[in-house]
Amino acid sequence: MIPIEFDSKLWIWQAEKGAWHFLTVPPEESDAIKLFAGGLKGGFGSVKVRVTIGSSTWKTSVFPSTERGGYILPVKKAVRTAEDLNVGDTAKVSLEVVI
Repeated sequence: MIPIEFDSKLWIWQAEKGAWHFLTVPPEESDAIKLFAGGLKGGFGSVKVRVTIGSSTWKTSVFPSTERGGYILPVKKAVRTAEDLNVGDTAKVSLEVVI
């Protein structure tokens, strides 16, 4: 699969048990993920992906969000720290669906 590339601003979602940091996958790129994933969806409609931001590469899942109009990508603290990424910062993302 050809990597899906996009820029997105880091945002925070407050939950009862803490806070989660996400990037929103734009609608066109979200459609490409749906196409490549086919029927390979996990819990909550998640899709397994390999992500690169700067020099950090890791495996995670993206989750559909009707509120955001596409998938949302969680960004763990180790990546935010390594890439000096803070809420409101824009990240250049390269993402591949893991089959």
